[in-house]
Amino acid sequence: MRAVMLAAGLGNRLSKDRPEPPKVLLKFAGRTLLERHIEVLKRHGVNELVIGVGYEAEMVRAEIARLGAGAFVRTVHNPHFAEGSGITLATLADDFACGRDVVLMDGDVLYEEEVMTRLLRSRHRNCFLMDRDFEPGDEPVKLCLNQGRIVDFHKKVQGPFELMGESVGFFRFDPAVATAIIVQARRHIAAGERALWYEESIRDVLVASRQETFGHEDVTGLAWIEIDFPDDVRRAAEEVLPRIDGVSV
Repeated sequence: MRAVMLAAGLGNRLSKDRPEPPKVLLKFAGRTLLERHIEVLKRHGVNELVIGVGYEAEMVRAEIARLGAGAFVRTVHNPHFAEGSGITLATLADDFACGRDVVLMDGDVLYEEEVMTRLLRSRHRNCFLMDRDFEPGDEPVKLCLNQGRIVDFHKKVQGPFELMGESVGFFRFDPAVATAIIVQARRHIAAGERALWYEESIRDVLVASRQETFGHEDVTGLAWIEIDFPDDVRRAAEEVLPRIDGVSV
């Protein structure tokens, strides 16, 4: 199985006052997020990781070289990385819609390995991860269920629904769904909607499809955090890392 990772963005919300490395290079207990991703994916039988890069791409490539991971990881450059993540996804079209099942990942997540285990061992070939324990608001990308089926996926969701949780930012898709997502991403770009997040294209396919096409795995109670803001870095080090490694840095 192939994993495709989005790691091209500027990370402006993390720091506007000083330059930062790409978020996938953030270090926790001396190891970058990228190093941690690679270790987990290899242990779960993933045979290739393709990363969409842009901002400070050479720093990411240098880390891949430092890790000796060049046989496992390759990069695809998005020259328009300052725009929406939907463009990075479209740039990865050939690797994402590759004719086999694929894992799609945000690069800025620190997580315990069981999160990935539940995704890759799921009976659902088109699978979302949902955490029911989250802070409400407009920031989290939310997953909504009604009668056990996914009915919406967005930061600003619409009802009716019976259950809501936060999306982890890791997904598994079969070839047909992956291709449909790329078609939608390209449609948004052609329409001039270049600032859209990649999740919009996933939602388009979800809403247009039979709901039984998609399933989810519940990761409530597992340790993970998406790192967008300075306080997320603190929480990652003080709250999440001790649950993963048994240390805090």
